Amino acid sequence: MTVERTLILVKPDGVRRGLVGEVIARVEKKGYTISALKMMNADRALLTEHYAEHEGKPFFEPLVEFMLSGPIVAIVAEGNRVIEGFRKLAGTTDPTTAEPGTIRGDLARDQGTKVVQNIVHGSDSPESAEREISIFFK
Repeated sequence: MTVERTLILVKPDGVRRGLVGEVIARVEKKGYTISALKMMNADRALLTEHYAEHEGKPFFEPLVEFMLSGPIVAIVAEGNRVIEGFRKLAGTTDPTTAEPGTIRGDLARDQGTKVVQNIVHGSDSPESAEREISIFFK
């Protein structure tokens, strides 16, 4: 059994719509443990560090602006294969094509904006998880 940690962010659209509890409930129902949690207003420096690999891409600035638009909830979840498991639980990034039963498939809406407002972020590898957790939980 490989116990991993992952960073989950409930993005401003999820917080605005009151979906934080629903996201946490789904994570816990899946059997993962929440080991850290905080609501915060991220600043530009933190978001620039978090999204560093996207800097210079056309969606970078709209993404940062969206993430600055309201509070977010940062969560560290732990469990066996939690990175892969949460990404499956979250669904594909496009809410329109995300499978029913996933967070994005059930809860996210295509807003027709440049930035996909899709409720949650989840780390994509053990390396990015540790990097991202260190950014949000210094």
